[in-house]
Amino acid sequence: MEKMQLKALAKINLGLDVLRRREDGYHEVRMIMQTVHIYDRILLEKQADPGIRVKTNLYYLPANENNLVYKAAKLLMEEFGIRGGIGIDLKKYIPVAAGMAGGSSDAAAVLFGINRMYGLGLSTEELMRRGVKIGADVPYCVMRGTALAEGIGEVLTPLPPMPPCCILVAKPGVSVSTRFVYENLQADGLSFHPDIDGMREALEQRDLKGLAARMGQGNVLETVTVPEYPVIQRLKDTMMRCGAQAALMSGSGPTVFGVFESRQAAKKAFAVLKRGHLAKQLFLTTPYNRRAIP
Repeated sequence: MEKMQLKALAKINLGLDVLRRREDGYHEVRMIMQTVHIYDRILLEKQADPGIRVKTNLYYLPANENNLVYKAAKLLMEEFGIRGGIGIDLKKYIPVAAGMAGGSSDAAAVLFGINRMYGLGLSTEELMRRGVKIGADVPYCVMRGTALAEGIGEVLTPLPPMPPCCILVAKPGVSVSTRFVYENLQADGLSFHPDIDGMREALEQRDLKGLAARMGQGNVLETVTVPEYPVIQRLKDTMMRCGAQAALMSGSGPTVFGVFESRQAAKKAFAVLKRGHLAKQLFLTTPYNRRAIP
C-alpha cells in the first residue's frame, strides 16, 4: 500500500470535570467525550527518500516536529525501524486550538495509517498506549465514539452511544490557550462539579433530554474562559433561546456546541448566529458512534 487517505474526526465534551491538580502538574479529570462528523483529511504517501514531510493547507501550522502528525509518524517509524520516508498532506477543517482535539485526532489517524500501510500488526489498544506519549487526547481519538475519560484523559471506558440528535458547533473569532485555562483554574475551589454519573446513566437509558438537563453546568473550565471571553456565554445563550436542549463549551474552548432534537431547530440557530456574526466558523453535524478508526 503506497498511499492511504484518512479522516480525522473532531470531538466535543458532553461533560468535563477537574478533580485536582497533580504533583506532576497535570490535572486529574473526569470527562465524557463524543466524536462528531467534522473531520480533517489526511493523505499518507510512502516516499523513497528518508524523512517525514508534512504539508498543510494552513500557513500558520508547523510542518515540522512541532506538528503532532510528525510526532506520530516519527514514533512508529523509529520504533519499528521503517526505512524510506513518508509524506503527510494534512487538510485542516476542524477549528484549530478550539477544544475539539483536532491535532490529537490527526495524530491518531497517522498512527492508524502507518500501522496499516507498513503491516505493523498493532491492535487498537496498542496504538492507544503509544498515543498517550504524544498527547492525553490521542488514545481517545484512536478509540472514538462515546467514552468516559479519567486520569489525565487516557483512562477510557466505552459508553453507550449518544442518542440521535443534531449538534450545532460554533467557533468564535478568538483563540484560547489550554495552558492559560488550566493555570488559572481554581481546581480546589470550584463551586460546582458536573453530574458525570448522571450523564452516564442518561446515556445508558438512551435519554437525550436527561443527558441535556445535566449538561447545564457541564464544563468547569468555563469558570475561566467565560469571564475572559464573554462571547462564549453569548453563543450559549443564543443557542438556548433558539431551542437547544443544552449548550456547552467544548474542552478548554472557545468552541461552543448546542444539542438540538431536530435539524430544523438547529438550522434556525445556525442562521441566527450567522446573521449576528457571533461565530467565525459554524457547523451542523451529528454524533459519530462507530468504534476505532476504520
